[in-house]
Order: sequence, then structure tokens, then C-alpha cells
Amino acid sequence: MRGSYGYPADVMITDISTDTRTITAGSVFVALKGENFDGHDYAAKAMELGAEAVITERPVDGARCIIVDSTRQALLDAAGYYRSRFGVKIIGVTGSVGKTTTKDMIACAVSEGFRTLKTQGNLNNEIGMPKTLLGLDSEHDAAVIEMGMNHSGEISRMSMCARPDVAVITNIGVSHIENLGSQENILKAKLEILDGAAYDAPLILSRDDKLLYSLKDKLDRKIYYYSISKKDCDVYAADIKLSSTGSEFDICHGDEKYHAVLGCAGEHNVKNAMAAFCVGIVLGMQPQTIIAGLEKFRSEGLRQNTVIKDGITYMVDCYNAAPDSMKAALSLLENADISGRRFCVLADMLELGKNAKTFHKNVGELVPSSKADKLYTFGELSRSYIDGAVKKGFDESCCAHFENREELAQKLRQELQDGDCVLLKGSRAMKLEEVLKALTENK
Repeated sequence: MRGSYGYPADVMITDISTDTRTITAGSVFVALKGENFDGHDYAAKAMELGAEAVITERPVDGARCIIVDSTRQALLDAAGYYRSRFGVKIIGVTGSVGKTTTKDMIACAVSEGFRTLKTQGNLNNEIGMPKTLLGLDSEHDAAVIEMGMNHSGEISRMSMCARPDVAVITNIGVSHIENLGSQENILKAKLEILDGAAYDAPLILSRDDKLLYSLKDKLDRKIYYYSISKKDCDVYAADIKLSSTGSEFDICHGDEKYHAVLGCAGEHNVKNAMAAFCVGIVLGMQPQTIIAGLEKFRSEGLRQNTVIKDGITYMVDCYNAAPDSMKAALSLLENADISGRRFCVLADMLELGKNAKTFHKNVGELVPSSKADKLYTFGELSRSYIDGAVKKGFDESCCAHFENREELAQKLRQELQDGDCVLLKGSRAMKLEEVLKALTENK
């Protein structure tokens, strides 16, 4: 902080806001700058709405300014100070794929023993994460905080703010490889979650991820490994039985086995549950209590949600996309319990860098094993899905590429029949949910 202008030290601050629509008496407004907006333009308005002061990077006429070098860092610093006032257990979660679902599963499990705050939705960046911490109050015993990133350094700053007591890394994929250059650099960026953690904070990692397993015996802290295929770890799943609506399996820990049932489909979700179980164990919870929480988990929104309309099953997984999550989604299609045909609708995966076409082709090669009857694609890169599928023997006459979502929805509307199943999977920016809306609301 470089200075302040007429700000009395004894004013009671009740809220920190980054949006003038949420300003109340006693608020401090943080003027953030983005690609398409500048919060400084709204600083005077915030004062008119009742803000006590605004945090800015320069003086603003009509506003009582607390001037700092970086308003983003100021938000993190404020949240970090606020977090230090509470003796809560902070669980930090990151990874290339599955971190949001894992965060939600951890919250379900931990909530059985602790009054728990969690990151809402996907508010996992340097703005959303401190906002979550500012939601702590005296009623909370724990908080599950998701940390995402596009570039190196971002998770480090969030970790220094949150100071996690337990850290979880789900996997190291290729999301954002365009920015970071290699999976090794992605690993380094994810390990920044330890930067603000205590020296004795345990690290929970997937045994099934080669890069994460390479850390064994290399870090000066306790590592807990979990797996769905390896037994040489702290927690693993056995006797996994999958269906289109859920899964059941045994959780093996020490010399004991505990039966669990999940109300969400996919082997990848069993893996997410193993991570959540590990968190519960390191927090001292009883296994059966942890499992009771896991069994309350349900997918929602655009993440692996199932919508049934007019006898047609829509498997909606279009919040984000990367090769690993594509593979998981295709396995859901393969295990769908339906009487009709399987339609595989895939849109582009973004931020994959110079090898993007290869990644798309590799995903396409998995389509035949998904039992898909039709492969429909949308997006500039998505033609490579068809190349990969045909290479592995998929009938090219059962493939079609679409230049826009309207044509794709029209084709599906003409084709779909009672008993059919449609998988919708692509990066968030591809907006495949608009196809779903056209099919389910405009019939």
C-alpha cells in the first residue's frame, strides 16, 4: 500500500466487494482490472452506493481511495489476513482434470464431521478464491478451496493466501499446455499449492498418474497416494462395478475394506472418491462417516449431469474438456444403460497448443470403443476426432461435422428417437449447452 486519502482508521468494514451490484453500507470496493473492464471506472459509483472506501491503483475523483500497487494482490492479501483469524482446516485442491468434482466430493465427505465451506462452482482463480475465503465465519470448522490456473505463479499466490493444511493434486494433464509448454511445467505449477502450506501439511496424490507418482520420496513431507488400479498405496478401490447411473466398490485402507456406493457414473469418479476418502482419513474421520458423506454426492450443472427428455437421455459434460476428461466421458457413453442408439457429440478442446490436432485425433481413436453409433463434431479442431475414429475402424458414413450449433441441433432433432442417448462434450467456450437447450426446450 502506497498511501490513503482521508480514510479514518476506526471505521468498521463489513464486506469486501468487487461488484458494485453487491455494495452495501460498510463495504470496501476493490477496483479490479480485466480484459474488458476496469473497476476504477466504477469507484465513484461504489461510493455513491454506500462504500466506505475503494481500493485502487490510482486516485479517482469522487472516491475515498486506498491506493495499492496491485488491486488483485490487495484482494488476496485481505482474504489471507481474514483467513488467519480462523482456526479452520483448509483443504486445497488442484489438478488438470476433475478438481471441481473432487472438491465437491471432499466437501460432502468432510461435512459429515466438520462444518464446511467450499468453493462455489468454478470460482477457483485469483479473484474467486479469495472471495470464497472471505465467506468464512465462526461457524466453520473446515474449508475446501479449489485452485485453478492458466500460468505459473497463480497457484502460488493463492496458496500463500489460503495456507492449506492439506493439499490435493488430482492429476497432471495437458490443459493449458499452450501457456506452460510441457507437462513437467504443469506439474511445477500445480506443486505451487505447497508454497503457502505448513511444512507438515500432507500432500494427497493419485498413484495412477505417472508424474505425480514420480514425486515419491522426493518431497520432504508426508504423501498419501490413492488409486483405482494399484495396491501399493495408502487407499485404493477394488471390485468396482459401474453402471450408467452410478458405481459401487470397496475402499481398501490398511487391512480393512469398506463398501461404498456413488450416485454418479464413471470410473474417474471412483478415483475422485478415493481422493476425498484420503482427505477424511488425514483429518481423523472414521471411514464409515467419510463414506456416508460421499454417498450424498450428486453431479449437477454442466458437469456429467444426466437429463432425460421425451425418452432420450442426454449426458451433459460441457463445462470443460481435455483429453483425460474426454476419455472419461466416452466411458460413460460406453456404460450407458439404454435401449436405443448412442450419439457422440464432441466439440473442440481448447488451450492445447501446437499439438492440438494430435490430441483431438487421439481422442477420436477412442470413439469406437465407446459403442457410439454416430459421431457428430463441432468446432475448427473437431474434424480430427473423425480422423481418429475412422483410423480405428469407425464407419465414416456415421460421422458428420457441423459448422454451427444450429445445424447440429437440427440434425439431432431429426435423428433422435425414444431410447437413444446423446453425449455432449466440449470446452466451455464451445457452448454445447445451447444444443441441449435447443433439443429439450424448443421441440
